[in-house]
Amino acid sequence: MADDFRNVNYTASGAQAIADSFANQVAYCRANGAPITGRICAALLDILRGEEGGAVMERIRFWPGSPLADALPLRIAGGLHALHLSGREPALAPVYSGEAEADVEGIIADALHRHEGELLPWLDGPPQTNEAGRSASFVAGMLWLAGQGLPPRFECLEIGSSAGINLMLPSYHYDLGGVEVGPKLAAMQIAPRWIGNPPPAGDIAFAALRGCDVAPVDLTDPAEALRLRAYIWPEATERFARMDAAIEAARAHKPDVAAMNAADFVEAELGRPQEQGTTRVLMHSIVWQYVPADQQARVAAAMEAAGRRATPQRALAWIALEANRAELKHELVVRFWPGTGEPRMLARGHAHGAEIEWL
Repeated sequence: MADDFRNVNYTASGAQAIADSFANQVAYCRANGAPITGRICAALLDILRGEEGGAVMERIRFWPGSPLADALPLRIAGGLHALHLSGREPALAPVYSGEAEADVEGIIADALHRHEGELLPWLDGPPQTNEAGRSASFVAGMLWLAGQGLPPRFECLEIGSSAGINLMLPSYHYDLGGVEVGPKLAAMQIAPRWIGNPPPAGDIAFAALRGCDVAPVDLTDPAEALRLRAYIWPEATERFARMDAAIEAARAHKPDVAAMNAADFVEAELGRPQEQGTTRVLMHSIVWQYVPADQQARVAAAMEAAGRRATPQRALAWIALEANRAELKHELVVRFWPGTGEPRMLARGHAHGAEIEWL
């Protein structure tokens, strides 16, 4: 199996690109503490190379787009995990418990055949990997922006919000290398393993939090909540607890998530009046690869135009936490205006916020 992804190509398509996407996902899982998910993706790669898997694997073998940009391995992995979590396929239990002697390839091949009708729809759309742990990077980025002199009262605009878990970030408590933010008695306590100096300490506040998604998820709907749980790697027990806490928080106060694409949302929101003494911040995590190129260009153009209008009391920032598939890590990159608007990488970290290396 290839393990050098320095020249990973997000846009490649075809049979080799499909195989490479599964190999990359295996390496990504292993590098981020998810051996069970890595083992499942490795089994799927072996099935892909053979003739098993029925209609599900046939659709994967002839995937028309870019399998890496589309997160194809995680689509089918999510479907399999849902079968396990719902109890619909008891034979998967040894796989998800990590039994060393389990015939992972055989069990998964059988599940692919017997649950075609349930698994095929999982290939229709990208994964919903909403994760509260990633909000630690957003908060760290805002502390850094406040340390640069931007107003520490933030109007947050999130694209690809999914269920809006990160729009509820003021309700969580964070310990960021000893710098604490948020209510101490919060139901969700987020304390990533911190490497390096802590971010600047200080008080931040929130003027508003709004988001968008092309297919928003309602956390209060049990079926949709199961879908989100299915995309959680089974090794990450803390993430399941966070999801439960987020569901309770959403029941108390539903996050503001509009059913819109990223470009339409950003253009509309940047056109609204901005309150004096605020920093308007666009933020997103593990989303950019799913945004079509024409929309990426529109978002960037809208931010550049708004940046030229920014003032010290009506500032603008862009916080992105996105995957670097070549390094098998996530990178926290921030831009702000007034100023040059040049990207500044603040941190690298674990896929789901378990560790942050502050740079």
